[in-house]
Amino acid sequence: MNKLIALALLIPAIAVANGPFDGTWKTRLDSMQVSGKPDVYEFSNGMYDCRSCVPPYKIKADGTDQPVPEHDYLDHQAVKISSPTSIEFTNKMAGKVTSTLTLTLSADGSKHTGKFTSYVGEKPFSGEFTEKRVGPGAAGAHPISGSWMQDSLADMSDVARTVTLQSSPNGLKMIWNGQTTDAKFDGKEYPTVGDPGKTMVTLKKISATQIEETDRRRGKVFDIIVWTVAADGKTINVVDTDPQHGTKTTYTIEKQS
Repeated sequence: MNKLIALALLIPAIAVANGPFDGTWKTRLDSMQVSGKPDVYEFSNGMYDCRSCVPPYKIKADGTDQPVPEHDYLDHQAVKISSPTSIEFTNKMAGKVTSTLTLTLSADGSKHTGKFTSYVGEKPFSGEFTEKRVGPGAAGAHPISGSWMQDSLADMSDVARTVTLQSSPNGLKMIWNGQTTDAKFDGKEYPTVGDPGKTMVTLKKISATQIEETDRRRGKVFDIIVWTVAADGKTINVVDTDPQHGTKTTYTIEKQS
């Protein structure tokens, strides 16, 4: 579940000094595709069991704040079963809400729609995604239980889709919604200032039009991202491999200026 919200944060953090990566870029939502392991969760006997979370956890689904161990953007979560077709989530860190999410099941049970709001940047942003069912839930569990793979990212606020990339000597500076990464192509780790998840970034320049970014949190690699500028310089193809969740996300960003 948290990975879905995290997809909303897959905004480029990368630029080549004095090269084709410089400018303001915007994520094209219809280009996003997710493959790999599905999200797996179950709601039964008053409990929420997030089996695909890293690490997995099981908490009460009674609408009260419950502690969640070793997660980057939450230390407490409240899960409320609103109806036979709807679940509500509220994530908090250090007492502050970091995101909210409502899942609503389709009439035939083959899809659900997620509407979220995130507060991890300077300005709140919202979005909507859909997931398709790839596995059933346990007998007697809430109908949203089961295995799910993201089908689309239908909507997301412009503030979350837009990033400004500025060249620096042998590196880059990225500014996204109040968060800043200023890194060099020297293999060292650099912090993302303003990120409550405390992401550390390492950059590698593969060629003039391709670079690799490695993101670590709590000392673990969460994303290996390859950014490739198109021949016309108007778009960047992004391939994000998440070894922790076993997923691969691809999408395109378009140059605005």
